[in-house]
Amino acid sequence: MKYLFSILVFMAAINITNAEDGYKLWLRYDKIDNPVLIEKYRQLIKGYSFKGNSPSIKVAEKELNLALNKLLDCEIQTLDNLRSNVILAGAHKNITLNLPEEISNKLKTIGDEGYIIKTFETEGKRITLITANADIGVLYGTFHFIRLLQMQSDIDNLNIVESPLIKLRLLNHWDNLDRTVERGYAGFSIWNWHLLPDYIDPRYKDYARANASIGVNGTVLTNVNANSLVLTKQYLKKAAALADVFRPYGIKVYLTARFSAPIEIGKLSTADPLNPEVRKWWKEKAKEIYELIPDFGGFLVKANSEGQPGPQNYGRSHSDGANMLAEAVEHYGGVVMWRAFVYDNNVPEDRAKQAYNEFKPLDGKFKDNVLIQVKNGPIDFQPREPFHPLFGAMPETPLMMEFQITQEYLGQGTHLVYLAPLFKECIESDTYAKGAGSTVAKVIDGSLDNHALTGIAGVSNIGNDRNWTGHLFGQSNWYAFGRLAWNHNLTSEQIAEEWIRLTFGNKNEIVEIIKNIMMPSRENTVNYMTPLGLHHIMGWDHHYGPAPWIKDKPRAEWTSVYYHRADSNGIGFDRTVNGSNAVSQYHSPVSEIFNSLEKCPEKYLLWFHHVPWDYKMKSGKTLWEELCNHYYAGVDSVRSMSKKWKQLEGKIDSELFDHVSMLMKIQEDEAVWWRNACVLYFQTFSKLPIPEGFEKPDKTLEYYQSLEFPYAPGIRPKWH
Repeated sequence: MKYLFSILVFMAAINITNAEDGYKLWLRYDKIDNPVLIEKYRQLIKGYSFKGNSPSIKVAEKELNLALNKLLDCEIQTLDNLRSNVILAGAHKNITLNLPEEISNKLKTIGDEGYIIKTFETEGKRITLITANADIGVLYGTFHFIRLLQMQSDIDNLNIVESPLIKLRLLNHWDNLDRTVERGYAGFSIWNWHLLPDYIDPRYKDYARANASIGVNGTVLTNVNANSLVLTKQYLKKAAALADVFRPYGIKVYLTARFSAPIEIGKLSTADPLNPEVRKWWKEKAKEIYELIPDFGGFLVKANSEGQPGPQNYGRSHSDGANMLAEAVEHYGGVVMWRAFVYDNNVPEDRAKQAYNEFKPLDGKFKDNVLIQVKNGPIDFQPREPFHPLFGAMPETPLMMEFQITQEYLGQGTHLVYLAPLFKECIESDTYAKGAGSTVAKVIDGSLDNHALTGIAGVSNIGNDRNWTGHLFGQSNWYAFGRLAWNHNLTSEQIAEEWIRLTFGNKNEIVEIIKNIMMPSRENTVNYMTPLGLHHIMGWDHHYGPAPWIKDKPRAEWTSVYYHRADSNGIGFDRTVNGSNAVSQYHSPVSEIFNSLEKCPEKYLLWFHHVPWDYKMKSGKTLWEELCNHYYAGVDSVRSMSKKWKQLEGKIDSELFDHVSMLMKIQEDEAVWWRNACVLYFQTFSKLPIPEGFEKPDKTLEYYQSLEFPYAPGIRPKWH
C-alpha cells in the first residue's frame, strides 16, 4: 500500500505543478502549439546577442531567454554579433553594425523610451534588430518582440517603431501601511511593509516585469488618503528597497504626501504652505528622500477633499500648496501630481461642478513640474459619466488622467467588466476646446496645448491574491490600462484580443468566444446598474450593491437621492441652464447638446435632465418602460455571457474555467439584485407596472433595503 500512496502523492504533485492559477498573468510563455511555426521561429531565431551591460539590458536578456526557451521548447543560445540573428542593442553608440540610414533617422524621433524592431540585411546576413536610444527602450522592445511570438505573429520582415504618447504612466495604489487596501478586492496589499527593507518578496520583481511589459513606468505605493508615517526615515528605507527592485524595469517610485506631515512628524505648529519653516521642512524632506531614492518620481497629493488636510485650511489656494511641494522636488527632477477630486458639503453647489469651479481660476498659476490629476468624470468613477469638464478648460496647465482600474462601482471583485471601452469612451470624447478634434486624448498627451509634461494614472486593482487581481478578468483591465497609457490609439478590441491570446492561447474559437464576452461587458453592467445616465446609487460607504434609497447622511452628496432626484414627476438631476447649469462648464457645441432634452445622448440623459416618467424615448417607449428594459436587458446579457463561457469547458485550463464560472454565478445573482432593487424602488415614484413579459421580482423592496454588509471588502478604514 505504501507504494500506491507514493504514486498518488506524485500524481497530485504533478497536477498542482501544471495547474494554471493566473499568477503568470499575460507572461505565461507556454510552448507554441504549432510545430510548423515552432520550427520556423527556430530557424529565424538561431541565436541572439546583447549590447550593453546595464541592469535593464540584463533584465531584457533574461526575459528573452526565458521566453524563447519556453515558447520554442529548446535552448536558444546567446551568441556573438557575427553569428546571431536577433540583436538587442542599447544606445546608438553601442551598435557596431552598419545601420540603415532609416533606422538612424528614426532613432532621433522616439525619445528614451521608444524602440525600433527592424529586420534587414547586413554583411550578407539577415538579422532582426531591437534598438533604442536608452536601455529601457530595449527592454520595452524586447517585451514587444516576445508578445509577437506569443501571439504567433509573422516576424519575417519586421518594421516597428514605437514610442509612448504619454510621459508618466502610473499605477496609483490605494494601499495602507497596515496592508489594507481601500477599494481593493484582491486581498491585502502586496507591499509587506513589516518585512521591508530586508525581505524582498519575489512578487515585487514579477510585479515590475508585468508593468514593464505593458509600458507602465511609475507606481505610487501608498493611499491618497495619506499616512504621514510613510515619509519617516523608517518607511523611506522600505520604499527605497522597492525602488531598487523596480529600477531596472524603468519604474519610478512615487509617494503620497499628507499635507499636514510637517505637524504630524515634523513637530511644527503649522502646515501653512507660505510659512518659511514649512517650506524649509519640505525641502529637507525631499533631500532626505532623494538621498535614499535618487530617481524618486515625486508626490501625489489629495488635499482639502473628504476630510484630508490641505492649503485651504490656512486660507491658501491649491496652487499655493502644489507649488510649495513642487519647489521642494524640482531640483531633483521630481513632479507633483495634485488631485482635482475636491468637493465641499458646505458649498451649496452641484458636486459635479465643484472641481471645475475651484481649479479653472488657477489655470497657469502652477509651477512647471505640477500636473493636475483629474478623474475621467466629474463625480467619481461611475459605471458611466460624461468626460470631466476640466479637460479642455485649463490650457496653461498639464492635466493628468485618473482612471480607476479597481472596480469600486462596477461589481467590485466579482463582476466581469472589461474597462477598455470605458477608458476609450472618455479619451475619445471631443472637448471642442479648440474646435472639433480637441479630444480628451489630445489634452492628456499634451498635443492640444503643447505640454511636454504629460501623465495618466490608474487606481490599481492589484492585491496579494495569487492571481493578483482577484477576478481573473481584472487582469485584462490592468493590461488594458498599460497598453492605452502607452498608445491611446489602440482599440478596445485590439487590446482584448492581445490579452486573450497571451492568457488563454491562440485558438481562434477560444479567442472569439472570450472576446464576445468581454467587449459588451461594460455596457451590460451599466444596464443592470445605472442605465440612461443614473449614477451614484450604490450602497452606503462600502459601495457594494444597489441602494438608491440612501438618504439622511452627514453630507448630502454622500447619498443616492441627491443624484437621482426621483419623484412622482420623473427622475434625473437637472444640470441644464434651468437647473445647476453644469452644462455651462463644457465648450460649445457640447454644452448645447447636453442642455437639450432632445439632443442629449440617452446614455447621459438622467445625468443632465430631470425627465418625466411618460417622456417618449427614441425607441418609442416611455422613460419608465425604457428604464425597465435596460435593467432587464442587463440581466439577460449576463446570463448570455455565462452560457458563452460554458462553451469553453474542456477547452481551457480547468482551474481558470471553474474560477470564472463561479464568479459568473455571483455576477448573475447580483445583476438580478441590482435590477430588482432599483426597479422596485423607482416604481414607488413612477406608480407604473413593470412591463408585460418581464419576470417579476421574487423579493420585496423592504427585503433589499434591509440588507447590510458591515464587512464588505475594500471598505474605507474607519479612521478616515
